[in-house]
Amino acid sequence: MNRLGNQDSPYLLKHAANPIHWYPWSSEAFEMASQRNCPIFLSIGYSTCHWCHVMAEESFENQEIAEILNDHFISIKVDREERPDIDHVYMAACQAMNGYGGWPLTVICTPQGKPFFVGTYFPPTDQNGRPGLKSILRMAADKWYNSPSDLERIGLRITAHLNRPLPYSSASNLDKAIIDTALQDFRNAFDPHYGGFGSAPKFPTPHYILFLLRIWARKKEPALQTMIETTLESMYRGGIFDHIGFGFCRYSTDNQWLVPHFEKMLYDNALLSMAYLEAYQAFKNENYRKIAESVFSYVLRDMQHPVGGFYSAQDADSEGVEGKFYQWDYQEVLQVLGEKLGSLFCRIYNISRNGNFQGTNIPNLIETPKQTEINEHEIEELRKKLFQVREKRPHPFRDDKILTSWNGLMIGALAKGARILRNGTYLEAAEKSIQFVFANLQDERGRLFARYRNAPAVAGFINDYAFLIWGLIELYEATFNEVYLTKANDLGKLVLELFSDPNCPGFFFTEKDHSDLLVRPKEFYDGALPSGNSIMAWNLLRLHNYLPNENWRTAAEDLLKVMGVTAKENPMGYSMFLLALDYASYPLSEIKIAGSSSDPTFHQMIQLVTEYYLPHTILRVVENNASPHTEALVCSHMGCLAPITELSVLEETIR
Repeated sequence: MNRLGNQDSPYLLKHAANPIHWYPWSSEAFEMASQRNCPIFLSIGYSTCHWCHVMAEESFENQEIAEILNDHFISIKVDREERPDIDHVYMAACQAMNGYGGWPLTVICTPQGKPFFVGTYFPPTDQNGRPGLKSILRMAADKWYNSPSDLERIGLRITAHLNRPLPYSSASNLDKAIIDTALQDFRNAFDPHYGGFGSAPKFPTPHYILFLLRIWARKKEPALQTMIETTLESMYRGGIFDHIGFGFCRYSTDNQWLVPHFEKMLYDNALLSMAYLEAYQAFKNENYRKIAESVFSYVLRDMQHPVGGFYSAQDADSEGVEGKFYQWDYQEVLQVLGEKLGSLFCRIYNISRNGNFQGTNIPNLIETPKQTEINEHEIEELRKKLFQVREKRPHPFRDDKILTSWNGLMIGALAKGARILRNGTYLEAAEKSIQFVFANLQDERGRLFARYRNAPAVAGFINDYAFLIWGLIELYEATFNEVYLTKANDLGKLVLELFSDPNCPGFFFTEKDHSDLLVRPKEFYDGALPSGNSIMAWNLLRLHNYLPNENWRTAAEDLLKVMGVTAKENPMGYSMFLLALDYASYPLSEIKIAGSSSDPTFHQMIQLVTEYYLPHTILRVVENNASPHTEALVCSHMGCLAPITELSVLEETIR
């Protein structure tokens, strides 16, 4: 019997009609495996994963494979977005055994969950010397029934590897030299033609940009600015950006950013909008502002729950074809826009008769000269017409579960957009969403849940707390409403209570009373998403600056020390850790603006400061309605300047 029909996860529900007797991750599944003394087949994926769809159609709807699984295994399906803790454990096993990872993640375990075989996508039958799923399952079943001790030994060895202690000494120091090592790695990996770092496939990894921007702010090196701007410009000009309906896709399969993996993830669009907003502050490039605004247009149009909160993702596939929703035929564009205007649009967006992708077209600006003379208003009207036509196509599936962690990122992005762009709509959306989270994803003790769909579910993970605290700090900096700072502070206390390791710095991924895993993982690596530990180090430092508490700073510095040991092996893979380390390693400046809210200068001074990119400066705002005048006090580690009462003098000081 397939037991997924009563689940809330859209991904699990997609598999509820499979002929496989799937279980959700549960004690019932493990108890049944022990009773039958049979191995566990564990499949981990997510609803917008293209290769997960492929394996589902090829193998999980295959009656012969279903019979093998039902006869010889207990089969468990996991949504990695709902249970990232399970995914972390078994992905670490996959990387340890194979040197790579990915989804779908395919695991065969002992009845106790110890993995002895791990891989990713497998075709149903043997192909080109590579074993298919049928062969793998038959070999695993045969081996289990004839020599289970061999497989149990493998499982024990892998489990011991996952449980190995971190190489940490309490005598370790904060070593900011790793920042320079990482910068050299970034320089070496940078693609000067199309931006990004490394070769295809290329991921946006916006936290690379957030880190590099902060180093540029200190060093003002033109080469750093070139790396940042080439990457931001190339990502936008490529097909990874949806030029018709806006928003960024997950990654590019080629080095030009032309052909995306077409799913759109909430977290990518949150982090990318932050990167473009900060670059707009730093370089005053109006295009970066427009890109951030277009991302927000997409999110608020397609990804927002009616009462607040944001959905997780949109699928790559529609009508069974990856990317079909986003592609255009040359004649179709001319039919919609007319011969003259359609030809103009096709010329600008590189849409041709022969196509730029498998006989069809992905709109892009890669080959369009930047200085092309275009009427932006006219092009926008043409885009809107194409968008209206595209809206009538069958849409990709939308995963409508609401994840606390990813919502924290989007709340932070919208708050940052509200502050930098002075846009009340963004602030309203951010505040509406934080209210949704506190109303639906927090219990009476203040603890967070990880996921909402019909009801809250799954105890919160470190990423839920870390990313939501980040969002709350951004909301505070956009509003100076101390309620948000207090909420962030309260969640910070819960992090120390629920996730701390008494034996070594670094927060566990799961709460202390969350005990259904083989091991209790810690995550430091900043992959497609920054790690909760990296963000918490930065959060604690920022909280300490606003609400001085030596416990915060000590916890942050201890965390940075242990992460520094791990990061030395691959500094580029720890970009948010490096950002936090930079923040901790150099003196911060402070601007304090005090005055009456009825004084126009009070608001003008606040707005002026937000126009500048000042990542190493703390802005404090003190409302004193008894004072007839506003003054700004600018301080650095060298001391404080005389109070400033004129807007022009403040601008000259901070420029």
